[in-house]
Amino acid sequence: MSAARVTEPVPVVLAGARGHGRWHLNNLRRLADAGRVTLAGVCELDALDAQELAGFDTQRPPVVQGDDLGALLDATGARAAIVCTPIPTHTDLALTAARRGVHLLLEKPPAPSYAEFERMARGVTEAGTACQIGFQSLGSHALSHIRDLVRDGHIGEPLGVGGAGAWVRDEAYFRRAPWAGRRRLPGPAGPGRTDVVDGVLTNPLAHAVSTALALAGATGADDLAAVRTELFRAHAIEADDTSFVEITPRDGGRVTVAATLCAERAEEPYVIVHGSHGRITFWYKQDRVLVQRAGHGPRESVHGRTDLLENLLDHLTTGAELLAPPAATGAFMRVVEAVRRAPDPVALPAGAWRTAPGAGDGAVRRIVHGIDGLVAASADSLTGYAGLGAVWARPPGLEAAS
Repeated sequence: MSAARVTEPVPVVLAGARGHGRWHLNNLRRLADAGRVTLAGVCELDALDAQELAGFDTQRPPVVQGDDLGALLDATGARAAIVCTPIPTHTDLALTAARRGVHLLLEKPPAPSYAEFERMARGVTEAGTACQIGFQSLGSHALSHIRDLVRDGHIGEPLGVGGAGAWVRDEAYFRRAPWAGRRRLPGPAGPGRTDVVDGVLTNPLAHAVSTALALAGATGADDLAAVRTELFRAHAIEADDTSFVEITPRDGGRVTVAATLCAERAEEPYVIVHGSHGRITFWYKQDRVLVQRAGHGPRESVHGRTDLLENLLDHLTTGAELLAPPAATGAFMRVVEAVRRAPDPVALPAGAWRTAPGAGDGAVRRIVHGIDGLVAASADSLTGYAGLGAVWARPPGLEAAS
């Protein structure tokens, strides 16, 4: 696709400016100050107030607000849109923009099912618009550094990639929106249900999955041979909050990710590239890399990062290659589909977790006993919770047989 060249600040509409959308709003402030964008409009059910729009109040023309994305795009003449809305709305809103020739930054996960992902990607391609998926870690310059180290044999023969994510979320996190912690909602899809798939692997720690796949060189939809899941929940929700996925790329090797929202303490998520003579650990939110290999001392480095919206703007102005187009997230969507099609997550027995005070007044969180160590051990050994001996992760009937 040949993107149109743009030299003036690009008018952008932000769909979803609260919650995680606040991050995008702040990023737009930064880019507006740099003369790269103007905030043409905000699509929200309830309009932002003056404080939320601070920094844009003197902009001319002023920011247009409304709850209809198509109408906002028509009224503002926006060239790009950021879609940071509930997961089930992603495909329809992305296509609303694409049909108007508006380029996209679409938040992750790009869709709640592989069929919806295909519909979105096909529509964007047919419209001839650019689309960037919001996996910010794919903009890290550390990725190319790690690939170079592996290619040059610094850790020997690659053996596999293991991801670890141990986060803390209060029970209120799962009440933040009607779709939070849900696998499905009443709606038109299937037998009266709309897919959501708001699980730990597919939304809050989706970056661990996508980063692990990127480092394994398995990003396309046809790059995977198999996906196996272990899905559990300590909270009274539909979706999973403590899970493991094992991914087998067609070219060999193994990719695993263990993730939880029920950790004893929050840790920076990371991905380990295992080799026959060493390992490389990548803390992807920090762009930090640690190389450990036989016969050498540990070596740590911190790398830069290309912002994905800036990369989209560069694509429009100079033809720069997109860092996270839909084609580069097909494998991730195969994982989402595996989670969607898996049996509902297993509720952990009361003895497997405890409650503790959360961050706010009266807030409560749930902690799975020993989960911090299990998540770390999983990334170290490329092994799931059941293989690591977690009693609550054993397949049904195994206890009676043992």
